[in-house]
Amino acid sequence: NAARIIGQVPEWLTYDLPQALLGRAMRGHYRGQRQKWFALRFEGSDSDINLGTEHPEFNDWKWVELPEVLNLIIPFKRAVYERVVEVFAPLAVPGE
Repeated sequence: NAARIIGQVPEWLTYDLPQALLGRAMRGHYRGQRQKWFALRFEGSDSDINLGTEHPEFNDWKWVELPEVLNLIIPFKRAVYERVVEVFAPLAVPGE
């Protein structure tokens, strides 16, 4: 395996879709999400990363410092990502 679990956010994190996206996003089936977040230490190479799933959530990826993630996320998910960054910051040590 190219990654191993090194931590997790202890609680479930949730977000609601903005009113403008209800009925459109996620094929109109959901009003938001409840998520459990895990931190993984990636031990592989970039070629191990494959976004080509049947229903990809992302169309591109790049390595960034953990705090920079907050500048990249869609606003309605920001609170979730703020909590993830808070919990995982001590684990985000490049090269370990």
